[in-house]
Parts: sequence; structure tokens; C-alpha cells
Amino acid sequence: MDLRHLRYFIAVAEEQNIGRAAARLHISQPPLTRQIQQLEDELGVRLFTRTPRGMELTGAGEMFLEEARNIRALVDQATERTQRAGQGKLGRLDVAIFGSGILDTIPKVLLAFRNAYPEVKLVLHSMSKGEQIEALRQRRIDAGFNRMLAPLPDLATQLVATESLFLAVHESSPLAREAVVPFRALAEHPLIAFPTGARPNFVDKVMGLCQQMGFVPEVAQEVGDSVTGVALVAGGFGVCLVPQSASVLTFPGVVYLPLSGAPENATVDLSCIYRADDQSPILDAFLQTIRSFGK
Repeated sequence: MDLRHLRYFIAVAEEQNIGRAAARLHISQPPLTRQIQQLEDELGVRLFTRTPRGMELTGAGEMFLEEARNIRALVDQATERTQRAGQGKLGRLDVAIFGSGILDTIPKVLLAFRNAYPEVKLVLHSMSKGEQIEALRQRRIDAGFNRMLAPLPDLATQLVATESLFLAVHESSPLAREAVVPFRALAEHPLIAFPTGARPNFVDKVMGLCQQMGFVPEVAQEVGDSVTGVALVAGGFGVCLVPQSASVLTFPGVVYLPLSGAPENATVDLSCIYRADDQSPILDAFLQTIRSFGK
């Protein structure tokens, strides 16, 4: 039995007439009659009673019509879902997140994608940069978000955002009275740096900027992430350079100030990384969402 048999049977059952069914199917009557006879022979039952008025369903035919319609509905649904999956509109996307981007930018990107593709299941994983790279190569995730990524031949990147840097200071600090903090002022205050872990990272970026300005900062603490860094600022341990997305963190006594006199490259990129050879329609839809983000 093939799907054509079901389609022909449903047409004859609904029209109750071979001629009208043949016209509906855009075929001639003889081949349609043969197809119905082949279906009955295959099932070993009579599906129709031939009468002068046309084709009437037998009891077995009525039962088979119900099942045939169910099968057709399932096939139509499977066809539609397959087409939607091929268009990147249905399926699953595993995404790794880490760092200050999750505080502001990444949730906005994920929400935009979910709104555009509500039938794609987004599964989030918290992973460091090194863990993301390993998971991508092992195909355990489809994409990841991170900063300060060294070029790798098997991975590609898509820029998500370029953020300015802000200085987190305690409100009791003399710097808190300034509307804008000169970048060179960092030389005079203990600096909290983040993150520890794989290099290059944001610590390298900050140290490089300070060297460009002709000084080496006094690093009071080096911590794992921006949340810990800003928490230490709240505790009076020093000041902390953060990407703009981290300035949404609210801690008692902490204020965020823009910088003046900073090097032109005093910004930090947030990027999405993925396998360069990944041809998934869902990943392509995700990258298209990122490219249109903020436009």
C-alpha cells in the first residue's frame, strides 16, 4: 500500500462517485477504478458497494476512511514539520553562555530568536571559553558566546556587539565625584581584574590598555567573573574595569563611570562561536538573528 492508494480512496469515499473523484484527482476513471480494486485486493475486504447511484462505503470502508484520514493528517504534519526543520524553524539549539554578556546582551539576542522561532527549543549551558571550544568540537553544543577569542581554523565567529568600558567604583571613592574618569587615574587605585582562566582574556585586554597609556596597574585581586569583581568594589577592595553590559549589576554603593582619555581600542567585543562546517538551518537562522540584532 502506498500513499497514493490512500489519497485515491479518500477522494472516492468523499465524492461517492468514481467520475467526480477522477475529476477531482485530475486522472481518468479506468486507472482510478484499478487503484481502488488493487487496494481492496491488498486489504482482502470490500471497501465499497457499487450501486447505480455510485460508490457506497461498506462497514469496513467506513472504518478504513477514518484511519486513512488519520494517516493523511500525520503525513501532512510530518511533511510540514520536516519543511520547517529544513528552514530552521523547528528543532533544538544548544547554546553555551559565560561571562558578563549574559547580564544584558545575550538574553536580548536569545529572546529575539525565541520570538522569531518559537518552535525551536533553546537549551542553555554554562561553560567557560575552553569548555565551549571542546564542546563545539565534540558536537555537544551548536554555538557559544564569549570574548577575546583567538582565531581557530575549525571554528568561526560572528560579532554580536562591541561594548565600551566603564569603571566601577565605590561611592566613597574620590573618583565617584567625577562625571568622567580619566583613564590614567587607574594608575593610582588598586584594580580588581577578571576573569582568571584561559588566555587571552579580559585581563589581558585591560593590562594592554594600561601599558598603552604608559603605566602598569596595581592589581589588588584577580577574580573569576564580573559579578565577583563588582562585589569586591562594593566591599571597598578597589576599582574594576567592566564591559558596558556588566554595568547593569547593582551592588550597594557601586557606581559606574565613563572614561576619558582612553585608547581608541578601549572596547571589548562579544562574539558567537560555532563550527565553521556546520550547515544546520537552525544555526543559520540563529546567526541571522544575531546579524540583525540591534539594527
